[in-house]
Amino acid sequence: MSSLSLLRTLFGYRAWANDELLEKMEGFDPERHGDARHAALRLMNHCHVVDQIFAAHLTGRPHGFAADNTQDTPTLRDLRASVAALDRWYLDYLESATPETLSKRVPFTFTDGDKGFMTREEMLAHVVTHGGYHRGEVGRLMSQQSVGLPWDTFAVYLHSTDPSRRLQAA
Repeated sequence: MSSLSLLRTLFGYRAWANDELLEKMEGFDPERHGDARHAALRLMNHCHVVDQIFAAHLTGRPHGFAADNTQDTPTLRDLRASVAALDRWYLDYLESATPETLSKRVPFTFTDGDKGFMTREEMLAHVVTHGGYHRGEVGRLMSQQSVGLPWDTFAVYLHSTDPSRRLQAA
């Protein structure tokens, strides 16, 4: 499997996992789980801001963020819609990406003003791993509040999107 093919699969998984988690976050009761719910929304919003920043880096346009989160916390409904749209953008981006474009280094400035560069492929890997880390944090918050968790694993995603994998002999 090529790295481009793997990235396409990982971003499919990422979109699925984001949707599953954001749907399950509806289980937070705003009154009973107010602090945990707010923390979970802040974490997922942080991921979304970082995803927007890296999408801008990938395309060479300014992102307009001065921090890695917004001052205001979006509603779960608004966040879910915006995350889904950006997940679709990343999947579309990867459809037209080539190994050559992914290997190119892109200089950028972090929100704290530090300079850096990464290849586009490294940026995409960062977006995938960063999101997984924070979905795990949100899952922990949900677990502590006895809110139902999604079954968010790469293996589950692969087998649910390709049921023929269940038929493979060892």
